[in-house]
Amino acid sequence: MTNEKPSGIGKAIAYAERKKTKEALFVLSERLTRQEIIMKIPDQTAASVVAALNKLERRYGKRFSKIFKSITFDNGSEFADCAGIEKSIYGKNRKRTKVYYCHPYSAFERGTNENINRMIRRFLPKGTDFRKVTAAYIHRIESWINNYPREILKFSTSNDLFTAHIATI
Repeated sequence: MTNEKPSGIGKAIAYAERKKTKEALFVLSERLTRQEIIMKIPDQTAASVVAALNKLERRYGKRFSKIFKSITFDNGSEFADCAGIEKSIYGKNRKRTKVYYCHPYSAFERGTNENINRMIRRFLPKGTDFRKVTAAYIHRIESWINNYPREILKFSTSNDLFTAHIATI
């Protein structure tokens, strides 16, 4: 764990959207293509975040560490298990990613994530009870965001760019 972030691609910013309800959203932003991954997690614990990352690592296989070379988290307690977050499911001594933490009260270090949270809140305002939100609805939100043409991507969609990027790995 360190505060010095390398420059380059293959980074991600993650955030577990904390609410008054037990369940939460885990939002992971792939930095090169701005592909968003939104998952409902059962609670705001470090174990739930590690389980979500394990699920994603199984989805992407050994490409996970090439897609997400580093992940930057805020300082929430749900991101406290640095060793569990970095440890790959594909081997005892294999790392899946490198973890960085933002400085306290420095939301500007997670600008992409803050913008994506604003987009998510179009559909799920603050205070939403995530127990009533289905995985299908979360997937629709994720799909809408990933298929929305963005100026930062020269009006391409993150979905198109991510698909092309994955093909090169």
